[in-house]
Amino acid sequence: MNFDFSEEQVMLRDSVARYIQDDYDFDTRSKVVASDEGFSRENWQTFAELGWLSIPFAEENGGFGGSPVDLMLIMEQLGRGLIAEPFIPTVLLFGGLVEAAGSSAQKEALLPAVIGGELQGAFAYLERKTRFDLDAIETTASAAGDGYTLSGEKTVVFNGAAADKLVVSALSDGGVSLFLVDANADGVSRTSYRLMDGQVVANISLEGAAGELLGTAGQALPIIEQVVDNVTLAISAEAVGIMGRLNEVTVEYARTREQFGVAIGTFQALQHRMVDNFMAFEQAKSLLYRAVCDRLEGKDDARRSLHALKTMVDRSGKHIGAESIQLHGGMGVTEEMSVGHYARRLMMINTIFGNGDYHQQKFSDLSYGEQAQEAPTAPRAVDAA
Repeated sequence: MNFDFSEEQVMLRDSVARYIQDDYDFDTRSKVVASDEGFSRENWQTFAELGWLSIPFAEENGGFGGSPVDLMLIMEQLGRGLIAEPFIPTVLLFGGLVEAAGSSAQKEALLPAVIGGELQGAFAYLERKTRFDLDAIETTASAAGDGYTLSGEKTVVFNGAAADKLVVSALSDGGVSLFLVDANADGVSRTSYRLMDGQVVANISLEGAAGELLGTAGQALPIIEQVVDNVTLAISAEAVGIMGRLNEVTVEYARTREQFGVAIGTFQALQHRMVDNFMAFEQAKSLLYRAVCDRLEGKDDARRSLHALKTMVDRSGKHIGAESIQLHGGMGVTEEMSVGHYARRLMMINTIFGNGDYHQQKFSDLSYGEQAQEAPTAPRAVDAA
């Protein structure tokens, strides 16, 4: 299989890499995250001017018409830079749902503003009892004239504090539906707070808030699952970028940090641990390439590859994050060094749309069907005795 990138893809990857190198070093990122919104609107406008916000959208909607490979390349670089700007919540989740489910009028009204960097969006789907099940919803929508009114609470809404528009999942017409809600409308209240990776999220209360139906009432779950699969692939690419950067930072530290008069990188035991980190990164990267290729080619087992990838991202991310911090010694947990921030972002990625255990079970279900659930558990030695 040919893994060479096209000239346009190389240019896209290099443009993000150059921006991070020249304009988004760790100190700059720290100042951005410490701001009230947790990201820079000036940087966001730069992303729009560079065309990054248009990558996932179809050409007929004003986008670049990028493939899963294009998205993988940009997300890897955003991961390496530990970019705080809300590319995933606004572009991939909000914008992805509008493009997948919206009418022509809704797309024309919203997508150009997203691509131009003028509109911040969010997808409000999580609830207190949701866990990882996208259809575990208690928020309800009731018909009211030409529209709907929504009541319920959504938690941990990524970019929810800064969003101008929300896509909200709710129960209506016998199933799951999607609704466009003005984040500043009557009946909408937001409580913002920070997660451990520094991003600002919000809990959103809906009390009779006006909503505009997005797509077909009661038929939204397959569309949500499709968009979530796209985002899961994207955040996995981000995680792979983070792992690669962590390995580079750790190797460089081992070359310069001296103990007993020599660089710690010369110690064989530490060399073995860094090799283990490299192997964990390569395993995750290989599965990323497979999942992207399967999705690009529309293979039947594309979702199975995605579950395998997210499982490996969980395992490799935990391993590389912990080892990188340990190999930096006590410095690894300080706010002044980047490794702890990268590790925390990996931990957060592991919780988004299912952790490793969740995706491993999904992989087993797709691989072995009901046999995975009905297979008898082997007796323990103590029971046999």
